[in-house]
Amino acid sequence: MQHHIIVSFGKDAEFEYKLVGGGAPDEARQWFDREFTALECDVATPTGKILAVDRILSVARYAGEGRFRDQPAWAEQFAKNTASILGRDLIRVDVEQYSIGY
Repeated sequence: MQHHIIVSFGKDAEFEYKLVGGGAPDEARQWFDREFTALECDVATPTGKILAVDRILSVARYAGEGRFRDQPAWAEQFAKNTASILGRDLIRVDVEQYSIGY
């Protein structure tokens, strides 16, 4: 399966990744867990449970536009792991609006 992942920090700051295949969802979840902790992400949820989409959006937000621009290998890992967890061919991570679209 081909994946097209767009990470948007606003109109003039979008990063696009086109990937073929994907990794194991469990490994992707572990990667996001590590990054979530390393970036000291904080998500307020009414239930206290942090969903996969919350982790994806929080990691993108806390990493910031600079990391996507300056660390392309890290950004590719983010895109690959996002595709592995969500399993969709087109994924838009809108950091500014804190939403994920398909």
